[in-house]
Amino acid sequence: MNSAEEKNINKWLITITVMLPAIMEIVDTSVANVALPHMQGSLNAGTDEVTWVLTSYLVSNAVVLPMTGWLAGIFGRKRFLITCITLFTLASLMCGAAPNLGLLIFFRVLQGAAGGALIPMSQAIMMETFPPYQQGMAMAIFGVGAMFGPIIGPALGGWITDNMNWRWIFYINIPIGIVAVVMATFFIYDPSYIKRARTSIDYWGLMLLTVGLGALQIVLDKGQQDDWFNSGFIVACSIITAVALSALLYVELNHPHPVVNLRLFKNVSFSAGNLIMFAVGFCLYSSIMLIPMFLQTLMGYNATMAGMVLAPGGVATLICMPFVGAIIQRYDGRKVVFVGLIIAAYSMHMMQGFTLEAAYRDFVWPRVVLGVGLAMIFVPLTTVTLATISKEEMGNATGIFSLLRNIGGSVGIAIAATLLARYGQFYQTSLVAHVTPYNPLAQSQIAVLKQAMMGRGLGPVAAEQSALAIIYGKISRQAYMLSYNRIFFIVGIAFVVIIPLLLLLKKPVKHLPPGAVH
Repeated sequence: MNSAEEKNINKWLITITVMLPAIMEIVDTSVANVALPHMQGSLNAGTDEVTWVLTSYLVSNAVVLPMTGWLAGIFGRKRFLITCITLFTLASLMCGAAPNLGLLIFFRVLQGAAGGALIPMSQAIMMETFPPYQQGMAMAIFGVGAMFGPIIGPALGGWITDNMNWRWIFYINIPIGIVAVVMATFFIYDPSYIKRARTSIDYWGLMLLTVGLGALQIVLDKGQQDDWFNSGFIVACSIITAVALSALLYVELNHPHPVVNLRLFKNVSFSAGNLIMFAVGFCLYSSIMLIPMFLQTLMGYNATMAGMVLAPGGVATLICMPFVGAIIQRYDGRKVVFVGLIIAAYSMHMMQGFTLEAAYRDFVWPRVVLGVGLAMIFVPLTTVTLATISKEEMGNATGIFSLLRNIGGSVGIAIAATLLARYGQFYQTSLVAHVTPYNPLAQSQIAVLKQAMMGRGLGPVAAEQSALAIIYGKISRQAYMLSYNRIFFIVGIAFVVIIPLLLLLKKPVKHLPPGAVH
């Protein structure tokens, strides 16, 4: 008997109940990005200061993710879920009403902490609500909801900011949160195996986890901006990260009731699945960060047009996910992940061919191909990784799984931003070396541009300076174009490199629906 049947609650009602807060949290991760310039002006904040609106949310989110299962065991899952939705909704209200940057960051920390538990709890509830033969479909439905965030978030944030006020990107959570609390009150329950634990609280684990993951997220988010280890602040945060996470490993493996059950990693299939998800998060988040940046800085697209390039890929993922969910009920999910990784790597190969003369459709098709590949990775990988985990540990497992995806994404974005800057300088130096008095092609172009500038009334010296400035601009654009090409190539290689890890995943047991025959 599955969990939904125990209380005779329709599994689709439970699905809608847990998807509402999950979508709300996923959208909020990206919705604030486009509103930062407006917040900066409204709150009289500097560029470095206002980015803490994003960083503070990510830090508190990362800290709470792995302890979700433990907190649900301490407080009871239903009570904890309703508390998180309520706190998230109230924090959204306070973010919208914040009179200054300090209070906005404080309420974003609360919002991130409350939101961190929503994704793993939603996944855990869905994995146990659906019977084993439908768990692939359950993760497909969850994936469809999860994809709404990256598609809707930036576009919704931009539209609200342009047409209303940046404060409304937070206020829109309030009606959704109220509906989610009401539905959770009626349709979510604590299953028999989750008994509120009266155990000794792992205070050391809590402290080390908070400090270690918080410092790690700050290093990844601020590293490139502060020039990595040339910054004393980044060095200090890195040392704190290493010491705290090393101590956490020792404490958690020796505590009878750890905040994060690291013993789950003794399960080779679970460990391999998490490592693959880390790498997929690395590849996905870095590519999704690079594409709009490339379009807006080099191709002159505005934010809306850049969103229109990303959206078809998200739509492709949405369309494919239900089909993938149906496929993995009949076929080995590991083979589906393999095909997905190959398709994703091929999409990066297509992006490697981007040029400064490319048209809209040249950008859209690789993004659509990547969307299809991601649908074939996320759903079966989640299902296969969590298939060997007991219901009692599902909350812990989904929290760790979500954390690894997010940290992979943070690492991917940090490395991609750093490589972009370093490769940009490298290619610029290489290309500038060809602009010499001994290069007839370069000299002829300068002469043509100089003539055109003099035709506009400039003197010979000013015309030559303008011509050189135009040539430098072209070299700079071309250098960054080559940088993007190189990074897309590296991400494509990363998709291929993780394929051997699929051999470590345990072959999923086929669960047939009741009454079905082999």
